[in-house]
Amino acid sequence: MIELQQRDDVRPLCPHCSTELRTVWYQQLKGLFGKRFIYFCGTCRKALGVSHRKGFWMG
Repeated sequence: MIELQQRDDVRPLCPHCSTELRTVWYQQLKGLFGKRFIYFCGTCRKALGVSHRKGFWMG
């Protein structure tokens, strides 16, 4: 099993431009049902991931 550790002394690297991620930008995606967000690097603006869709009853 892999151990999980919280580390506040290091910053992750962007997988696209290899700079330290100091800011992660996001935008809400529009759709009929639920909310979704896309997260992207504040330096190169390439996408890092998309949140899972949540139904309208989950906020």
